[in-house]
Amino acid sequence: MRFLTTDLDGARLIEIEPASDNRGFFARTFCVSEFAAHGLETAYVQHNTSLTKEVGTVRGMHFQHAPACEVKIVSCVRGAIYDVIIDLRRNSPTYQRWQGFELTADNRRRLYVPAGFAHGFQALTDDAEVAYLISEFYTPGATGGVRHDDPAFKIRWPLPVTVLSDKDRSWPDFAEETV
Repeated sequence: MRFLTTDLDGARLIEIEPASDNRGFFARTFCVSEFAAHGLETAYVQHNTSLTKEVGTVRGMHFQHAPACEVKIVSCVRGAIYDVIIDLRRNSPTYQRWQGFELTADNRRRLYVPAGFAHGFQALTDDAEVAYLISEFYTPGATGGVRHDDPAFKIRWPLPVTVLSDKDRSWPDFAEETV
């Protein structure tokens, strides 16, 4: 695996290194020793999946408050998404900055999202399926979020937003949220 730095402190784009032959290929998508060597989280308690039916749909921007902050490894296993993360860690050099990444079933990239980041994505295709490794259990009382169109961040989504949940639409304006 190749661990590529991003513009946001601690976030990594992970590319697999497939071994190919006439049958196809084989590649590791996670290895405790390689993640540990890069100082990344190695313990994950949940593996989740989501299916987004309609292109243009936005899911996010979500996080969990301390002490239930989550590290996520996100991959798109069918279709394509524009994955966005926002650094909400007050003491970070990249605090309040966002970055987007195209994750597709074809490019097989994974995004390592550190604890203290908001995360969301826009479906670039119909029937986009996303897989997540998550370091903390879902804790309903710890959930938080910021709006996809919050003026504090000015996220530039690649497509018009076609579908958004009521919950994601109702997050308040960002006000120095502590994650």
